[in-house]
Amino acid sequence: MLGSGTSHGVPVIGCDCAVCTSTDPHDVRLRPSILVEVPERARLVVDTTPDFRQQALRHRLRRVDAVLFTHAHADHILGFDELRRFNTLQGGAIPAYANQEAWDVLKRSFYYAFDGLPRLGGGVPQVIDIVADSPFSVGGIRITPVPVWHGTLPVLGFRLGRFAYVTDCSRIPDESWRLLEGLDTLILGALRDEPHPTHFTVAEALDAVARLAPRQTYLTHMTHDLGHAATNARLPAGVELAYDGLVLDVAVDVA
Repeated sequence: MLGSGTSHGVPVIGCDCAVCTSTDPHDVRLRPSILVEVPERARLVVDTTPDFRQQALRHRLRRVDAVLFTHAHADHILGFDELRRFNTLQGGAIPAYANQEAWDVLKRSFYYAFDGLPRLGGGVPQVIDIVADSPFSVGGIRITPVPVWHGTLPVLGFRLGRFAYVTDCSRIPDESWRLLEGLDTLILGALRDEPHPTHFTVAEALDAVARLAPRQTYLTHMTHDLGHAATNARLPAGVELAYDGLVLDVAVDVA
């Protein structure tokens, strides 16, 4: 887990609430992202957050074989330019996967990386833009995009074997429930307890968990309304809050 917080991160700027002033390191949350590492195969990053440079330094990340974008909101893409360093380290462009709606925004936001015009200076991030509208493989790792709704915006979760990552989500459409069956490990967004138009609440996330019945679920993309220890104390067995730096062993499908 590179980051488990919502768009503001935790602590929130200018806030003196109990969570923002907590001394529990689990209550410090960078913006939401994960790293999936399959030894001798690939290292995959899901989303390039505004904290991506800090996350890469913290976890000593030296290679990115592909980037998977859930969607193109600022808290998930604003570290895109940091891919320049990995282009230099790896000597080439990095495959990047997103739905068409996300690519439309990414290509406007980072126009200088896509317009083909020559530029002087520090270079531009180089990616191979791929529309993730069907299952695909990176380094032989099979990845299934899982379409979900983030309010009125179509976004993606991703399934890799018996593991799935579904962050910004307010509704799972009928056709996607089956894509999330039979999981050992699920990471699922749960913003807070109070209803929100574009995110699951904790209760709504637990309803989805009850239907999907994964062996273990970690909630992510939390605001400062959810203290780590206090929230975990009231969650059912098999469900707990994720936290920055959490390391999980998961089963993926490899060709």
